[in-house]
Amino acid sequence: MAQSSKPIVWGPFAAGGTLTAFLTPALMVLTLLAALGYTPDLLAYERLHAFAGSWLAKLALAGTVFLTLWSAAHRLRITCYDLGVRADTLVATLLYSAALAGTAAAALYLSRI
Repeated sequence: MAQSSKPIVWGPFAAGGTLTAFLTPALMVLTLLAALGYTPDLLAYERLHAFAGSWLAKLALAGTVFLTLWSAAHRLRITCYDLGVRADTLVATLLYSAALAGTAAAALYLSRI
């Protein structure tokens, strides 16, 4: 019986979708609070910069970016297939490469903090 590579693709997709579903509402509320001029002391720039400076936070942030981008890439791949684009190998290569490039860019940025 042939081995399937679907768990390799679907695992990060499911994790990224779940993570994004939980983070998006929280980020919307925090953005609204910042737009209204209320920034809690816990979310001050100096504290967030210090948090992002630790290696564990950098790893967590890079992982979050990776899972979110991978989930978006997989959704776009399935959408392209549903819209009739049958060059699945090309589409998958482009989209997953873009997700990995975005993760690498985020990791590079985080490494400079």
